[in-house]
Amino acid sequence: MSEYDRLEKMFQRIEDIEYFIAQKNGKITEALHDRVLKPAIRMQLIALSEDFTRLTQNGAYQILSHFNPEDIKGLNAVRNFIAHDYDSVGDEILELVLRKHLPKIKENILKAKNA
Repeated sequence: MSEYDRLEKMFQRIEDIEYFIAQKNGKITEALHDRVLKPAIRMQLIALSEDFTRLTQNGAYQILSHFNPEDIKGLNAVRNFIAHDYDSVGDEILELVLRKHLPKIKENILKAKNA
């Protein structure tokens, strides 16, 4: 998969998360209390974090330069919590990533795709 294909896949993952949240009228807290939506959101966050890892491993530094390292760091931290201690990830942490970091990441994916 090319780096630009990966960006498209990452964009789609965020679109999927937004779709899941839309199922609860855009209310993140309600989506995170849903037994089906919460695991789906978590899995997309894990996959998105792993996409950033692959970009780093492939040396896609020009693409990565479009992203704030703090946004990626926050996403990776959540991924590690989910992957290593699934039940310990509080909804507050997930909500923070969904509200604060994900919109910025989505915007930067669009910028990187158009660069």
